[in-house]
Amino acid sequence: MRLRVEFTTEPFDLDEAPAHAVVAREIVTGAELDAVDVGPFGNTAEGDADRVLGAVAALLRESLQAGATRVSLQVNVIGEAKRDEGDLT
Repeated sequence: MRLRVEFTTEPFDLDEAPAHAVVAREIVTGAELDAVDVGPFGNTAEGDADRVLGAVAALLRESLQAGATRVSLQVNVIGEAKRDEGDLT
């Protein structure tokens, strides 16, 4: 199964990226996910379900520890994994 995660961390800082946003982006870009897109107000990534769910767990834990007061996220099923990729079943 493939998943797409969309997330934002708050509070926002328009002058520079806060530590919690930097941590969240580092987790997602380092998680070997596909189609990673980071921006100032929203971020998305796609990949194998196990990798996405692992990245989401780390993202929540570490961005909250880095000062996030709110993390908004949405996870969507976008299709089946290739035969050689992990699956939740």
